[in-house]
Amino acid sequence: MDTGMLDVPGARLHYEVRGSGPVLLVMLGGSTDPAMAAPLAEILSGRHTVITYDRRGYSRSPLTEPSGEHPVALHAGDALRLLQAAGSEPASVFATHAGALIALDLLARHPARVRRLVAHEPPAFELLPDAGRWRRLTEETLALFEREGAGAAMRRMGEETGLMPPAPPDPGLPEWVRDMLTRMAANAEPNLRHELRAFSGYVPDAAALRGAPLVLAYGAGDQGTLFHRATLAVAEHLGRQAVELPGDHVGYLRDPAAFAEALHACLA
Repeated sequence: MDTGMLDVPGARLHYEVRGSGPVLLVMLGGSTDPAMAAPLAEILSGRHTVITYDRRGYSRSPLTEPSGEHPVALHAGDALRLLQAAGSEPASVFATHAGALIALDLLARHPARVRRLVAHEPPAFELLPDAGRWRRLTEETLALFEREGAGAAMRRMGEETGLMPPAPPDPGLPEWVRDMLTRMAANAEPNLRHELRAFSGYVPDAAALRGAPLVLAYGAGDQGTLFHRATLAVAEHLGRQAVELPGDHVGYLRDPAAFAEALHACLA
């Protein structure tokens, strides 16, 4: 695995590159850390040059100047610069959670750079029938963040969405897992401070994406959940069908081998 830093306006992006072959950019979301995708990336590296990275302000990608909200389009610009640094050919993209919103924006704005996108469980809550509930939750969470800090705010969000923040690292865990969980705990603050409000109101550009090379996917184990409903809402918004991939919201981590095979079929 090779690592590097890419300078972008307002930040330096830490990235990792595995394997050889056509480029596949992997994008996670929320306050997660790209080490969560490492087992999947290792498997896919037999067929692709797999690029993972820390989004601006997260983990090992420091901000280089003061900033306020980070809209989805800003992150899409970062992803574009990573692809430009990787070469001139269109790249495949696998993106999940908030990373899927970024990837949808990247594809809408720069279609020539994306060969095919698999967008897994994009949390476009604004498209849900109960969108007002999620707008209120965003504002309540941010107010709680200002009063009581990131821990209380993330717990509140987790109670409503079903994605609870990770527990403190157990000393018996492998070192790479402990390091990842430590970074994820620190990522809660930039997630709340810079992204939550901007991302929660994002609506994919239907006109730009209706004919795009795009697969919308959800986890087989997520039937009926908030993220399954959001995926179906995006599919309806874009006039296409969603497909099933193995596992749940983090199926790529729970069973990376099965997920990699299903993902490869989607990318092909």
